Amino acid sequence: MAERFVIREMTAIAGGVVRCVVDAPRVATHAAPGQFVIVRVAEGGERIPLTISDHDPEAGTITLVVQVVGATTSAIAALGVGAHLADVLGPLGRPTEIDRFGLCVVVAGGVGAAIALPVARALASVGNDVVAVIGARTADLLVLVDEFERVCETVVVTDDGTAGRPGLVTDALVDQLAQRRPDRVFAVGPIPMMAAVAEVTRPAAIPTIASLNPIMVDGTGMCGGCRVRVGDETRFACVDGPEFDAHAVDFDLLAARNTAYRAAETCQAAGVGGA
Repeated sequence: MAERFVIREMTAIAGGVVRCVVDAPRVATHAAPGQFVIVRVAEGGERIPLTISDHDPEAGTITLVVQVVGATTSAIAALGVGAHLADVLGPLGRPTEIDRFGLCVVVAGGVGAAIALPVARALASVGNDVVAVIGARTADLLVLVDEFERVCETVVVTDDGTAGRPGLVTDALVDQLAQRRPDRVFAVGPIPMMAAVAEVTRPAAIPTIASLNPIMVDGTGMCGGCRVRVGDETRFACVDGPEFDAHAVDFDLLAARNTAYRAAETCQAAGVGGA
């Protein structure tokens, strides 16, 4: 009998962002921080990668945080409790390296917080001193702040100052570095933000990990859309990552490549063509 991926919870948590708890017992049993799943809403539909924000092996559920940006994510957000997804494949990707590093700063922008939360939780669980810096353009776009505050010290930053301190996450990171040198920094969010975090930590040679989930397309490496230059090698975020040494990532090339699908994504979001 085919597995049914029934939606147990669908909650709006910010403007255009929903939290979806779905039955996926086999995924929940094996999932680890940093990993993702491939989801299809219906047979014949588009396949999209979504990071596992949380998992409960006992309940057999995983939690996905979905930002509505196109037709497929809109379709997911429109589903109600009791509906089901056609496919949930995973867990995929290499898990985050979790060890006792010392002081770890987890920097997340926008819905990157959904990816960063399980990382912060796992780091804290093995005895690290964890500080989370969570940023968004405005207070209405912040997600999972309460969940972070239950796990670790949390610094909230908004561009317009409507919540937490005004400014950028890198401003808060600079302040953290001035107080105490972190042993490891994790960056999750928009490409420019991760690039900026890498430049803040580069002079002090602080090991910094960037999660390149935002550039993944089909999640298998076949499309080539998530290829990235890391040092002297071309890598694929979905099969070789999604996490890489941020100081070795060519963010300029990555940013240029990431605009390749912008016209198609705009048409899809407007309902012109696409899945």
